[in-house]
Amino acid sequence: MAIRRALISVSDKTGIVEFSRELANAGVQLISTGGTFSLLQKEGVPVIGISDVTGFPEILDGRVKTLHPAVHSGLLAVRDNEEHQKSMQELGMDYIDLVIVNLYPFKETISKPDVSYEDAIENIDIGGPTMLRSAAKNHAFVTVVVDAGDYGTVLEEVKAGGDTTLETRKKLAAKVFRHTASYDSLISDYLSKQVGEPLPESYTVTYEKVQDLRYGENPHQQAAFYRKPLANSGNITTAEQLHGKELSYNNISDANAALAILKEFDEPAVVAVKHMNPCGVGIGATIHEAYEKAYAADPTSIFGGIVAANRVIDADTAELLGSIFLEIIIAPDFTPAALDILTKKKNIRLMKLGEQAAAGERQAEWLVTSVEGGMLVQQSDVHSVTEADLEFVTDRKPTEEEMKQLLFGWKVVKHVKSNAILLAKNNMTIGVGAGQMNRVGAARIAIEQAGELAQGSALASDAFFPMGDTVELAAKAGITAIIQPGGSIKDEESIAAANANNIAMVFTRVRHFKH
Repeated sequence: MAIRRALISVSDKTGIVEFSRELANAGVQLISTGGTFSLLQKEGVPVIGISDVTGFPEILDGRVKTLHPAVHSGLLAVRDNEEHQKSMQELGMDYIDLVIVNLYPFKETISKPDVSYEDAIENIDIGGPTMLRSAAKNHAFVTVVVDAGDYGTVLEEVKAGGDTTLETRKKLAAKVFRHTASYDSLISDYLSKQVGEPLPESYTVTYEKVQDLRYGENPHQQAAFYRKPLANSGNITTAEQLHGKELSYNNISDANAALAILKEFDEPAVVAVKHMNPCGVGIGATIHEAYEKAYAADPTSIFGGIVAANRVIDADTAELLGSIFLEIIIAPDFTPAALDILTKKKNIRLMKLGEQAAAGERQAEWLVTSVEGGMLVQQSDVHSVTEADLEFVTDRKPTEEEMKQLLFGWKVVKHVKSNAILLAKNNMTIGVGAGQMNRVGAARIAIEQAGELAQGSALASDAFFPMGDTVELAAKAGITAIIQPGGSIKDEESIAAANANNIAMVFTRVRHFKH
């Protein structure tokens, strides 16, 4: 077989003139539609219009032009099937051997902030996906191209042997079905949101590959990094890498965890993360002060960790950052002087975050978590509390300073793996107990890490105390204020223990489990 006829209809016209001209020079008859036909004709590429094939004009503002038996019989006919051959001859139809199609820009259309519903609907392609699917189904005989990056491969094989190889056609067909599935997923997601169905009877998501990764959490695990087609700015998927080695699976996971905590704060803040948990968080009048606090929170664990900042990194802060080994520094930007300092370290990854939404502007996203044989879907935890939301349950109310530390600790503890206990003092974390099987164990770890600094600190717990033992432990360490959800059948036991030790305790009535 040889490719004799090609049908071309593209919205993205990158490289199409050159590709089409080379096909024509190879003796391929070109059929085209609408804007693509006009462009090729203008550029002097020999081409015939789709109406010359169908014998029917394009109608309804171009909505109907390729949905015709003359097109789809040419795409779907099984070439070595005698009945198909006979039908094609009797109807005067001819085969189409090559399809080059890309679709209306639906993603680009709905990404516009002021897009109307009508405009979105108008940019749902019907004829394009139909041609792609017909051609891809019949890939035993038909070559189908949806990606301009494949033009070179197809042209090389056509010039060499008149047709593409079956192996190439299979790969191209698989790409087509991935492409149309992704396209349909965007449409279904958009329409589901329009009618208020975030958790429909079937859940389809699509992501675009950012890069292959060397491996996953461990060297024996294969992995890749993907992002949502319409990902918001200010996250790891849209950050620009300015320097350093390629990101690893664990780098990306930890950076994402650090940014989630960072988004809790509007004031200058620095977050250090190790293995998905914060090892140090600090806020201050400047980013330099915030980093000093984040570092002082746990100088041991920050080594080899991820640091995220919500202000531009200046030279003075860069000097401190450069004095220890860090995997990644991620910030809105870096001053030229800071870059000069940090790029002297060959392997450190420097990530430019760009603009980041203010803490109060964050919108919940739908998070997908894989389980064996399925997945879980839930909204991201963007709940926050203010002093006005709190329930004061002890005889003593927190002082102004204690309240600051309680609210600071509450913002951070929600991002610590459960069971979680966090101690805060002087606008910084001083002890973090993460991922323990019981709450007392988490409290012991946090208190031990804080040492003498535990005296006069505030304790935050991601879930209620099942009994009064955690409060008793806090009292022995000199902790003076506690924030927790409340809701245990033994709340009165914890409240009594707090009153007996002059501890101010407040309830949020909100739990922040994180598994």
